[in-house]
Amino acid sequence: MAGLRKKHRIRMVVFGLSLLVVATGLVGYAFNDGIQLYRSPTEVVADLPKEDEIFKMGGLVVEGSWEKGVPHQFIITDTANDIRVSFNGIMPDLFSEGQGTIVTGKLVDGLFVATNVLAKHDETYMPSEVVDTLRAQGVYIESES
Repeated sequence: MAGLRKKHRIRMVVFGLSLLVVATGLVGYAFNDGIQLYRSPTEVVADLPKEDEIFKMGGLVVEGSWEKGVPHQFIITDTANDIRVSFNGIMPDLFSEGQGTIVTGKLVDGLFVATNVLAKHDETYMPSEVVDTLRAQGVYIESES
């Protein structure tokens, strides 16, 4: 009788571990499409993403580069490298040249095709990812608040 209990307990433990492995695999597969990594223009140029890879890219919008229309076109820079962005949608009200922005999309033949554009929410805000990139290059100047 004790041998049957032991076998039953071992089967239950093996079954539970199998379920745990399957669940972990399913969560990993779901995250594969849901995670969008942030990159600066320099990181994009240094290590080109896969054709179908969707990611976030941020930097400063180059002065004089915004071509309004359908699609909107502008250039994002981290002061070391520039990447042209195309966005077919309504631009955020606070989007402007010389300000920080983050775009989501994919790189197609050297052109970043954005599906989403995020802009600052006041005159002093800059996305933390953009600030970190500019600090690393030594071009970010702290504002005196």
